[in-house]
Order: sequence, then C-alpha cells, then structure tokens
Amino acid sequence: MSKISVILPCRNEEKTIGICIEKIKIALNGKDYEIIVSDSSSDNSAEIASGLGAKVIKHNKIGYGNAYLDGFKNISGDYIIMGDSDNTYDFLEIQKFIDKLDKDYDLVIGNRVDIKKGAMPILHRYIGNPFLSLMLRLLFKTSIRDSHCGFRAIKRESLEKLNLKTTGMEFASEMIINAVKNDLKITQVPISYYHRMGRSKLKSFNDGWKHLRFMLLYSPLYLFLIPGLILFLFGLLIMISLLFSPITLFGIKFSTHPSVIGALVSIVGYQIICLGLFAK
Repeated sequence: MSKISVILPCRNEEKTIGICIEKIKIALNGKDYEIIVSDSSSDNSAEIASGLGAKVIKHNKIGYGNAYLDGFKNISGDYIIMGDSDNTYDFLEIQKFIDKLDKDYDLVIGNRVDIKKGAMPILHRYIGNPFLSLMLRLLFKTSIRDSHCGFRAIKRESLEKLNLKTTGMEFASEMIINAVKNDLKITQVPISYYHRMGRSKLKSFNDGWKHLRFMLLYSPLYLFLIPGLILFLFGLLIMISLLFSPITLFGIKFSTHPSVIGALVSIVGYQIICLGLFAK
C-alpha cells in the first residue's frame, strides 16, 4: 500500500484548517498517511493543525507556489494530495484521486463540475477560469477543463520530474504545463466546490495575468513565431509594393520613406522569428 502525503498550504485559515484535517483523517482512515500544513499564518492556524496531529512547516513566505515548494521538501509519501485549507474542497473525495493514481495515472486534477451557489465569483466562474483553461488547452494540447483547480494528486516520482519553481498562483499552470512537456499521464475527476470561510487571497486580474504570461512564455510559437511572421510579411509587402514605382493613396504619395519603414518592420519580424526558434 502506497503512503499518502497530504499538503495543505495555509495562511490565516484558523476557521477551517481543523475541519479540513478532520475530513482528511476520515477519508484516509486505515491508510498510511501524513498531513503536512505549509504555514505562513499570523493567526492560530498552526497551533490548531499541530494539535490535530498535522506536521506544521513554518516558512512565513507569501505565495501559493512557495507554500507547496516548502511542503514538498518534507514529504515521505509515494502519493501526494494537494488541496486548499479553506474548506472549499471536500477532502472526503480524496479516494477518487487515489483510485486514479492506482490506475497508473501520474497527475490527477479536480474538475469542479458541482460549484455551490455563491462559492465562486461570477468573473472567475464564467470568464477567468474558462478563458485561462481554454488558453492552456490550445497552447499545450491538453484536455484539462479546469486547469486552476487546487485539488490535485501526483505521484512522488512524477513530481520529481517537473522541476517546479514559480512561487505564486501561476504554480498551478506550471505544474500542468511541465507535466505535459514531460509526457506524464494526466486525468481529471469530477468534484464539488464549496463557499469558503474567510477572505480569499486571490487577486483576480494580477494572478490571471501571471497565469497568461507564464503560458505565453512557455509557448514560443504563439509568443514569437506568429507575430514575427506577420511583421516580416507586412514589411516585405510594403517594400515589394514600392519597389518599382511610388504609390499614391488618398492623395498622398508613398515612396522612399515607407520602403525604409517596411525594411525595418521586416528586420524586426525576422529577429522575433529567430528569437522564437531559439526559445523553442
């Protein structure tokens, strides 16, 4: 039987950390497991978690990714379960993830198909999360429908292949992108999502931009090659159009100066293409 490590990133979740730990204990009763709370709290979260038998890792670093990176250093299990400590995820559903890992999947992502009323802001539910998940599917040819779900499971041997580094919310995207690039076997499981207690740490536009920027930087074809090709061809078209004779548009005569601009645009486009090929 594989040992299970459950990691809970925690920052001021004293109202819910105990509920999460108790649910994990029920779900994993009879199994070999450990609960690790990666904590940067200034309230009583750490004391509550420790009192319930969890291993508390105090690091005082801000950031979703930082919490997991510090937590990963202290695991001893073969299976790693990840989930927030705000009680938005029902840890009684852990067995769904374990079953998939037992079936030789490397990474299991929750798919929040049952979102309780008011549990997720309208902006996140209908615009932000669907758009970013769509971008990830398009850019990296994956079928993940809910790429920012924080309820996940991964095999330890698979985690070691990912070389995760990001410290903020974009950590969620980095994990999936690196898993795709390493040809890991990924699947999804349907889960419920509940209303959180306490204040959310998510900064909608700032964190959304970090996810999008990270995806583009990891996809040089879309970031460099296509824009570079458009600029190169546009500049080339200007030069060819003016090669033999000036052109008059709306009473304005275009000749030498537009040709120079066209040449500059083509050169810039060519340099961007080269940058994309090098990055790829």
